[in-house]
Amino acid sequence: MHLCPFAAPPFQKNTIDYTVNRGTATEQHLQQLAVSFSQLDSTAEIETSLLIYPDAYHEFEHYLELLDYANHLLDDLAYRGIYQIASFHPDYCFAGNTENDASNFSNRSPYPMLHLIREDSLEQAIAGYADIKQVPENNIKKLRETGYAEMQKKLKNITQ
Repeated sequence: MHLCPFAAPPFQKNTIDYTVNRGTATEQHLQQLAVSFSQLDSTAEIETSLLIYPDAYHEFEHYLELLDYANHLLDDLAYRGIYQIASFHPDYCFAGNTENDASNFSNRSPYPMLHLIREDSLEQAIAGYADIKQVPENNIKKLRETGYAEMQKKLKNITQ
């Protein structure tokens, strides 16, 4: 739906690393996160990484715990300012939103995921985008116009 103005180039250039993390052990998932940071350090051809958790974090609150641990690891490994973690979950709900607000779909995904983004690349993309401050508002408007039921259907169709 072109919600993120920066998503298309890495997808089109095939520079996204997809890592499917099986199992439910948070410690193992955090170890993989550390490996993914190192992989980004050593592999310039990888623009961004998606860590996907199909077997774990089905409850949004448990996912938020993983996200908290992941951000602590980002700090502990001194990667803040180098990488950023974006979060996606099938039940993502922004603070202050109701569950059935279609705008939540900007961060909903078929499975719980962590998205590792290079800060330098993000800054370059932002610098080249004329009206970056309008992106969230435009996304909210577009998603609400599409409607909750239609967005739910789109998300469900991805996993079938």
